[in-house]
Amino acid sequence: MLAPMVAGGVVFPGLFLLSKNTLQRLPQLRWEEADAVIVSARLVSSVQAVMASTAGYIVSTSCKHIIDDQHWLSSAYTQFAVPYFIYDIYAMFLCHWHKHQVKGHGDEAGAKASGSTWAVARGYLHKEFLMVLHHAVMVLVCFPLSVVWRQGKGDFFLGCLLMAEVSTPFVCLGKILIQYKQQHTLLHKVNGALMLLSFLCCRVLLFPYLYWAYGRHAGLPLFAVPLAIPAHVNLGAALLLAPQLYWFFLICRGACRLFRPRGTPPPSPCQTKD
Repeated sequence: MLAPMVAGGVVFPGLFLLSKNTLQRLPQLRWEEADAVIVSARLVSSVQAVMASTAGYIVSTSCKHIIDDQHWLSSAYTQFAVPYFIYDIYAMFLCHWHKHQVKGHGDEAGAKASGSTWAVARGYLHKEFLMVLHHAVMVLVCFPLSVVWRQGKGDFFLGCLLMAEVSTPFVCLGKILIQYKQQHTLLHKVNGALMLLSFLCCRVLLFPYLYWAYGRHAGLPLFAVPLAIPAHVNLGAALLLAPQLYWFFLICRGACRLFRPRGTPPPSPCQTKD
């Protein structure tokens, strides 16, 4: 177990530092540190997402029996990914810190550095609370459950859950394009459509699919599956699905703004009734 975790602890921070230093030092680029940090964090998240999705696809397609079949990647990648969630909490804080600095809040004399740092940390936790909580749950709850509680069963379901990361590269690219004021480009619109579709399929509809897959295995209709499985499994699925629904709502709201013609205000309640 230790070797994959050590590897993950080296790969993800190492890739972040390599990317940041490259963006800052290449003569053709010479990016400011804030831009290099933010883009590098998005790059590492995208790389992790591609690796997780690939591992998930291999595992889920290899397990013909959805309960008993096992694949070595299911446990190996789970262990490898644990350091990523720890690293990403810090990487997100760095991104928040540099955005704060760029806005001019951190340039008022270094004498206030400690107080400013604490204020930025509080702002970060307030803004990214759900994401930080998600990462903490992945490390403190989901990892022990997947390694210990499963006892080698259900690799198919774990592989499907890993494939939820398919949408992450599109999310990251969208944030980078927004950072550089490219919201109205064709690339941003195409990426937004792909992000919406991939998030819907791989993060929201994933859970009904898992219930359907178990129902097919057990010879049960979909509506009967929640009653046939332990209550704590339903509770865990609901807790995992809840933030996905919230984030999907935010993506849909952003898509409405993106594809609304410029200068067109949102319809008022009176207009929608007519």
